Amino acid sequence: MNKHRVYLVFGTLLLMASIPLLGVQAQESGSVFATNTPSAEDAAPTVAATSLPTSAPTLVPTAEAPVAVPEQATVAQVFEPEECRYVEGQSTTDACRAIIEEFPEPNVTPINRDGYTLSQYTFWRIGPHAVAAYDSPGGNFIRMIPEGFNFVNVQGETDGWIQNELGEWISKNDGYYVAASEFVGVELPAGWNHPFGWVLDTTGIWASLYPGGPATSETGLVPLHHERFNIFAEEVDADGWTWYMVGPDQWVKQVFMTVIKPIARPEGVSGRWVAIDLYEQSLMAYEDDRPVFATLISSGLGGFDTNEGLFEVWARVASDGMSGATGAPDAYALENVPWVMYFDGGISMHGTYWHNLFGYRRSHGCVNLSISDARWVFQWTGDGAAENGEITTQVYVHSSGDYRPIN
Repeated sequence: MNKHRVYLVFGTLLLMASIPLLGVQAQESGSVFATNTPSAEDAAPTVAATSLPTSAPTLVPTAEAPVAVPEQATVAQVFEPEECRYVEGQSTTDACRAIIEEFPEPNVTPINRDGYTLSQYTFWRIGPHAVAAYDSPGGNFIRMIPEGFNFVNVQGETDGWIQNELGEWISKNDGYYVAASEFVGVELPAGWNHPFGWVLDTTGIWASLYPGGPATSETGLVPLHHERFNIFAEEVDADGWTWYMVGPDQWVKQVFMTVIKPIARPEGVSGRWVAIDLYEQSLMAYEDDRPVFATLISSGLGGFDTNEGLFEVWARVASDGMSGATGAPDAYALENVPWVMYFDGGISMHGTYWHNLFGYRRSHGCVNLSISDARWVFQWTGDGAAENGEITTQVYVHSSGDYRPIN
């Protein structure tokens, strides 16, 4: 991308930015996270199911209206106005401020949350130490659940005890409740081509007055976790980092944002397909050349990298259990993972209930989506089935940049 490229959308449909999920305190210092170097110590492994499906079942989601992608919507136009071009030592011009005021928010529509699935699940993390399971609350010992990153979907509950999907009872002292993420992606209007981004930082760091500048309260802006912003200009600093102008004299470093970047349709791809950008940690859904949906993901950590290339979804299941590495330090067992779409052997796109850090790498290779986003992709691809009922979904995994250390 040209480092001076500036964008403006003319449109009439401007929707509110997403409500931040975390309450935070403003800080003048840097974040503990960064876009391209998430901490492996915080990783939440999610890889292939222990036993992969031997066929490709197609399970229809709980009855709701099909995913609707509007045929007509506000048409976006791209401009490069001099008014917003960054000039060292100068504040944002009045003309650029007027542009920002007229078009303050991304022209996108948040999808509906998957209320049904979210309401059916009550997840507890147990461990990470080995945990005893019993045949009744305080009853006979059955087995030890190995230590690891283990979650259960609670089927029953009584004072001090929870019951997993196997009917085993586990002491509440050996775990804690984890609320599933409410994050949702957005549908894109016809003609959309204006870049926007989601904030990834969770610490409440202030924006900067200029590219490469320190975080400061003088900007009056604390970009909050998973808040959306239009990008009106971008600039590369002396160290090679890209900065995005999200408001007047309000600049955010690339490591604190995921920016949605559309791509050209790969050769041989048609119909409904998805593109996964490992660098930006994003997913976009397309109908031929038209982008219709965008969201955040979490792909494989270093050493468990999600493979790049062109794939095809070979199995779709409404839910699947995933486990592996039993006895190893990175062992995991995850009950009832929703909206699973296998595309690279045992690697899948799927709903994720165990973290809310979408936009950072978190997995052992799978593509983590929020439950609502996974439901949308699952149903949208299913709605595109051929007349014979066959569902063909191509998945293009690529990287728009190279990871680099953060000083």
